[in-house]
Amino acid sequence: MAKTKKNKWEQPEAPPPPLFTNQKEKDLVKQINDELIERVIGQQIIYYPISLENTNFHKLYGESLLKTFLPPIHINALVSWEDYKTVTNNFGIDRRPTIVVHFHKRRLVEDQELYVTEGDYVYYGDMFFEIVSLNEPKRIFGDFNSKMEIAAKCIKARDGTFNAK
Repeated sequence: MAKTKKNKWEQPEAPPPPLFTNQKEKDLVKQINDELIERVIGQQIIYYPISLENTNFHKLYGESLLKTFLPPIHINALVSWEDYKTVTNNFGIDRRPTIVVHFHKRRLVEDQELYVTEGDYVYYGDMFFEIVSLNEPKRIFGDFNSKMEIAAKCIKARDGTFNAK
């Protein structure tokens, strides 16, 4: 009678734990990013969040002509200058600069309890910019649940649209 040979390479019941993605490693990445952004390569912006309680939004469209803002907040972030956005219409050519503000997500949410939303304004350089779209493109170690960045695409606000006072 032939003896059955046991395969020494068997499939494990559960996959191995991920490498280098424990909470300690995520905290280390946060600490390094905080230090780099705040002390080495970051720029300072002034962030003007919309007051959701005091702004009167339209019931159907969810928009508001007169927005109420909370007090401004100084934030260290990475700012990249983009190209100009050019729009041609019946009144002529409208050419406005755009920037992308890269916020450190854990620093904002955990430490400052701040949530970036579209429609908020930022002051960078000597111009006001409105946040027109948000994205969370970077993750720590490729882990889907470990988002580390909020990229806010901003376009220069027209003169008279936003009054910081």
